[in-house]
Amino acid sequence: MKFPIHLVRRLVLMIGGEAMQSGFHFALNIALLHMLSAQGYGLFAIAMVMGGVGLSYIRSLTAVPASIWMGKSTNSAGVDAHDVAFGTAALVVALLMAVGTAVLMHLLGDPSGIAAGCFVGAWSLRSHMRTAFFARRQQVIVSISDAAFTIAGTVFAGLAIWFAGAALQTVFYALAAANLIGIFVLVRLARRTIRISFRMPTRRRYTKLWRQLCWSAFSATTTNIQGQCLALLVAGIAGPAAYAPLAAVLVFFAPLRIISLAFVNMTQPELAKLMRLGETRRVWAQAKIWSVVMGLGGLTYGCAILFVLPMIKSQALQDASVGFIGLFVIANFVPIMLYIMPRIILEILGDFRIVAFVTMGGAIVGLALIAVLLAVASPPWALLGSAVSETFVLVASWYFAHHRMWNIEHPDQKRDSLLGSWRRRAFTFAAVKR
Repeated sequence: MKFPIHLVRRLVLMIGGEAMQSGFHFALNIALLHMLSAQGYGLFAIAMVMGGVGLSYIRSLTAVPASIWMGKSTNSAGVDAHDVAFGTAALVVALLMAVGTAVLMHLLGDPSGIAAGCFVGAWSLRSHMRTAFFARRQQVIVSISDAAFTIAGTVFAGLAIWFAGAALQTVFYALAAANLIGIFVLVRLARRTIRISFRMPTRRRYTKLWRQLCWSAFSATTTNIQGQCLALLVAGIAGPAAYAPLAAVLVFFAPLRIISLAFVNMTQPELAKLMRLGETRRVWAQAKIWSVVMGLGGLTYGCAILFVLPMIKSQALQDASVGFIGLFVIANFVPIMLYIMPRIILEILGDFRIVAFVTMGGAIVGLALIAVLLAVASPPWALLGSAVSETFVLVASWYFAHHRMWNIEHPDQKRDSLLGSWRRRAFTFAAVKR
């Protein structure tokens, strides 16, 4: 199996743009960590979590389906039609996330809820547009747009901190404005007219795919519960201030999420094309290669961060043991990096139902363990429950991806998965009972 050098070059280009954004978010987090109280930084971290929730819904409902179906389209008309349908849906999702964020932040006691909502909505919309342009293989334009966002964000956030004393409302508005500038540069350089349509053909095109997308929506919900239940439970039970030390350590691992997102944007259209051509062996071989690379990279990065964490001094940490928290965070992120590839494969195959069941199982495990640990131990121990949840998703994702690829490569020797066997037995039992 020849190592995909062209994908490496594309990944380097994409990570360049992602690295700029990651560096900006990292620097802003560090600045606010030293300027805000534990309560203030906890609220800022919750807003960033809601941004992550928005990105996951955008990814599941619009960005990933757009990337897959645009990649499968055989002509430019089909690409444009799917672009309009999923772009319109992305606008609706972004607006809903903006409203939901504003309400949640208000309930948590943040007077700048509207500003946080504007930030999350703009961030979500730009995320979809980046993925759509990646699907069109316009990586250079996306990278320039990322640079524009980073420069604008640095300037606006710097002015907000300098003149407003790091007031959360001003910082959130600065981030929203930077995202809008990134969108403007993306559209301007691509010389494309952004088309939003709620006409019947567009709605019909989107609803035609809803049978698969409804499972993607359910998967996004369970993924958010499974992935963000730590932040929401800690903030809801112990308060935003209790979540601040965990958020302060987690921010050092944010580049891993950025890199993983760039990796998905790079590989998904390529693997979707290979799968359409019947190159299942190449897809499976690349899945194994990239999983080793991502897993070892995540572990190495985490070990390096452990040496940096003791140098952090902030009132938001509240004398928490950052090294102890860091070990648990590594136990969370290594499984995440390892199950990226099987999840991509399941999504390419349209198995959103399997993804939904896997993340639902992880969510149940995570919610139960985190709730128990918060009741009997300090908040940092809640990370252990989250790590068990991610490990569950890792094992299940590889199992179901391997099962699906086996059945594709051996059509005469198809096997039932554990879930398929359970469903068949349940159906048989129900039929007999009737």
